[in-house]
Amino acid sequence: MSEEEKKNDPEAKPIEEESDALPDTEVIEATVEEEESLRDQFVRLQADFANFRNRTQRERVELYQRANEDLLLEFLPVLDHFELGLEMAKKQEADPAVMEGFTLVYDQFKSVLDRFKVKPIKAVGEVFDPHYHEALTHMPSAEHAEGVCMNEVRKGYVMGEKLLRAAQVVVSSGAVAEGGE
Repeated sequence: MSEEEKKNDPEAKPIEEESDALPDTEVIEATVEEEESLRDQFVRLQADFANFRNRTQRERVELYQRANEDLLLEFLPVLDHFELGLEMAKKQEADPAVMEGFTLVYDQFKSVLDRFKVKPIKAVGEVFDPHYHEALTHMPSAEHAEGVCMNEVRKGYVMGEKLLRAAQVVVSSGAVAEGGE
C-alpha cells in the first residue's frame, strides 16, 4: 500500500495516534493500585474462608460432644437402677446363672462408658468439692471430719475433664459437741 492509499484508508491509523494509545503513568498507577486492591481482597477472602472452615469444624466437634453428653446423661439413671437391681439380687441370693448374666451386661455397659471416657466421681471419704459434689444434707459424724463426704446418695460422673452429673452426697458436720453447746 502506498502512502497515498494509507492516508485515504479509514482503518489505517496514523503513527502519531498509535503513540497516544500507549498507557501513560497515571493509567499504570491506577492499574497497579487496582491490582493491589484486588490482591488484598483475595487475601482477606482466603483468611475469612479459613476462619469460617475452622469455626464450622469446631462447632461440629462441639455439637458431637454435646450430643454424646446428652445421650450419656439419659443412660446414667438406667445405670443407677441397674446397679440397684444387682445389689438387691445379691442380697436376695438370686440364681447364680441370672446374676452372672446381669453382671456381664453391667460390665459391657461400663466398658461402653469407658470408651467415652466416662468415669464415676469418687465421693465417700473425700473432702466436699462443690464442683463435683452436690450436698443434700449435713450430718454430725464421729467417724468423719467436718466437710468430708460420708455417704453417697447418687453417683456422679465426669466425661474426660467435664462434669456430666454431680455426685449427691451427705456431708459431715463434724463430731457432735458434748454438753449441748
